[in-house]
Amino acid sequence: MTKTELQPFFSPSNIEQRSFEIIDSEVPEPRPFVNNEWVIARRLIHTTADFDLLNHIIFHPEAIEAGVNAIKSGCTIFTDTEMARSGIPVRRTEPFGCTTQCLLNRPDVVQKAQETGSTRAQAAMDAATPEIGGSIMAIGNAPTALIRLMQHLENGGTAPALIVGMPVGFVNAAESKEILLAQSTVPYITIRGRKGGSPLAAAAVNALAILAATS
Repeated sequence: MTKTELQPFFSPSNIEQRSFEIIDSEVPEPRPFVNNEWVIARRLIHTTADFDLLNHIIFHPEAIEAGVNAIKSGCTIFTDTEMARSGIPVRRTEPFGCTTQCLLNRPDVVQKAQETGSTRAQAAMDAATPEIGGSIMAIGNAPTALIRLMQHLENGGTAPALIVGMPVGFVNAAESKEILLAQSTVPYITIRGRKGGSPLAAAAVNALAILAATS
């Protein structure tokens, strides 16, 4: 039996940097994304170790500028899961006055979902819509949340500054992102197809917060 070759010891901060160096080395130039788009795409790979994401990530041309400006203005960040909310550390958003909210477990949201037979993700999106103007909507789990948001926009509702649309799964996940891609009025970052997840939605917001802090 051969021993597994381990990387040399690194401090916590250097582990992340070393990870990025490995990703850079395994995706040689010319890369599919450059500059700040690569900063975000690389962090998504770092979150999943899935290089195939590079074939599916799509940035609206104004997405990064819109997201960074929203964070700098102290926007609210709405997530569709507590996992995504927990994955966006306060230390990155609080300096800008941003708050991160997930309404999924709020009593009125739970009650509405029960009364209407909708998903809690849909009910949470309905509860958030009065406050989404200028916000970042980070959707990493529930296609029904993204579909409801797109219906809200189609009906002339107030628009967020940025949609991070990355619901994951087999039922309407890919379809919900095609609906997002079909509209061109709100900047977005998405992952086409079935892939996605709360960690990826959180990672995208984290990358934007880091860009905001360094720009």
